Amino acid sequence: QRQGEQGPWRTDTMILLSADPTTHSATMLSIPRDLWVEIPDYGQGRILDRINTANVWGDLNNYPGGGPALAMKTVEHNLGVVVDYYVLVNFTAFENLIDTIGGIDIVVPEDIYDPQYPDGSYGYAPFSIKAGPQHLNGRTALKYARTRHTPGSDFDRARRQQQVILAVRDKVTRFDMLPTLIAKAPELFASFRDSVKTNLTLEQAIGLAQLAQSIPADRIRTGVIDQNYTSNYITPKGEEVLVPQRDKMRELIDSLFNSQPAPDAASTPSAQAQVSAEGARIAVRNGGAAAGMAGQVKDYLEKRGFRVVEAGNADRFDYRHTQIVDYTGKPYTTRALAQLFDVPQGAILSGADPKSPVDIVIILGADFKLPAADK
Repeated sequence: QRQGEQGPWRTDTMILLSADPTTHSATMLSIPRDLWVEIPDYGQGRILDRINTANVWGDLNNYPGGGPALAMKTVEHNLGVVVDYYVLVNFTAFENLIDTIGGIDIVVPEDIYDPQYPDGSYGYAPFSIKAGPQHLNGRTALKYARTRHTPGSDFDRARRQQQVILAVRDKVTRFDMLPTLIAKAPELFASFRDSVKTNLTLEQAIGLAQLAQSIPADRIRTGVIDQNYTSNYITPKGEEVLVPQRDKMRELIDSLFNSQPAPDAASTPSAQAQVSAEGARIAVRNGGAAAGMAGQVKDYLEKRGFRVVEAGNADRFDYRHTQIVDYTGKPYTTRALAQLFDVPQGAILSGADPKSPVDIVIILGADFKLPAADK
């Protein structure tokens, strides 16, 4: 989003983030903007384009939910990971966020000199930074995160962006800034309104921030879809793009999103006893499975000792994938349900609502099937 432009804009950076309240772990996966993918549900069919154009196509053609909704759908369609929320941040918000917390401290791995760093108005503002420990304000952090003038170009840039995000988390955690920031949340939410767009509510954003603070640094996994998972390709129009190597990319995604560690039960009673102790109130909602499936799942779970307090329809019926939402922090029950119905880690969500009338909601998607031996 450059000065004087009216949009719509391409997404300069795309990062897929998953935070797991069950195992207190998280994952970040950087998606290169030049990834050549199928953009689904566009016009009369699908088109091939760079993944960073999905936001443009969505805004241009009044896609339901706009550019962010089509960007989410495109990531989900090509990576196979359920995407529920988005945060769209422009450069101004990025700078202001880092300045709000007093800057960040990072270790720059190598000297960088970029004589062609863009100034935002189609000119240049040369950027340089020395290797070693550095304290960055918002403007410098943005340049550090955006420059491509290193041997690894976009792939190096993706790793620096993850480094900046983790540095923000470390700063907030190390100085115990979260209580103060939460107290100012309504004011901050209002001040960032023009530069941040999201489908998260303020309460959900606060819940995610609290969850992020509780996740140890050594339980945060990171990955980049880089040259190991893509091939260079020149399109018929002469565009230089990256074609995903699907099998290799799937291995990366599975290692990050579908193989997170389960809760450590080595010094606790059996998982079954933990589930019983949690006494979770479960709601089953049909969002795309066969008719009557919510009732069948309710019966199935009650026979196995789970406490199901509600069975009915979801808010809509076009859920392609089954999801589990943990509203009040019931990790053992959430994990047991996920294992029972083979729900991948990327589809286990945090609702972060301690006042919810139910603790866990299972949304049955079109892919849902009762375990074969128990139908």
